[in-house]
Amino acid sequence: MGKLYVVPTPVGNLEDITLRALKLLKECDLILAEDTRTSGFLLKHFGIETRMQSHHKFNGHQTAAHMAERLKGGETIALISDAGTPAISDPGFLLVRECIQAGVEVECLPGATAFVPALVESGLPNDRFCFEGFLPPKKGRQTRLNQLAEESRTMVFYESPYRVVKTLTQLAEYLGNERAASVSREISKMFAETVRGTLDELTAHFTEKEPRGEFVIVVAGK
Repeated sequence: MGKLYVVPTPVGNLEDITLRALKLLKECDLILAEDTRTSGFLLKHFGIETRMQSHHKFNGHQTAAHMAERLKGGETIALISDAGTPAISDPGFLLVRECIQAGVEVECLPGATAFVPALVESGLPNDRFCFEGFLPPKKGRQTRLNQLAEESRTMVFYESPYRVVKTLTQLAEYLGNERAASVSREISKMFAETVRGTLDELTAHFTEKEPRGEFVIVVAGK
């Protein structure tokens, strides 16, 4: 019986990868990558020549069962995403679930996850929080925002630069203009930035300043 390793990769600075992750990526039989081109830069940087295969949201359902069978046959496979920990708002979840159902051992290495530094840097209460990932783009979005208006814990969201102003505007509408929040972008990269203020202030800031990079929005609970 083989084993599936879920391996976090840097969300920004390449030096954020662990020594154990590098060792495992060099020694495993196969690396499943969300985007082999993106991951190829990382592997080349560290001199890793292990064979890669794509595993993403468009083929995840088809490849999960096949990979589980290969793992049952004795292979060691590492699952990585473009950045951060696979299976967190990521199609890697499908493979993890398939392996567990098939009786294949799964181990997730500790490592980079974008929402943790964003939550800590926000200065908002983090003893209890809820991770919301990406809000529904259309269907169910309004219903979810209405539910979150009553959430007492600090909330954490992922968002793309193309939707961040819309999301901040809607959060202000449903949760209140004066609700405290924090926005982090480009975590651990050269132009990393965290902006804090009310939802109204943050909406104005990113309306004036074109959003670039990947975003984590942290909002205080009710």
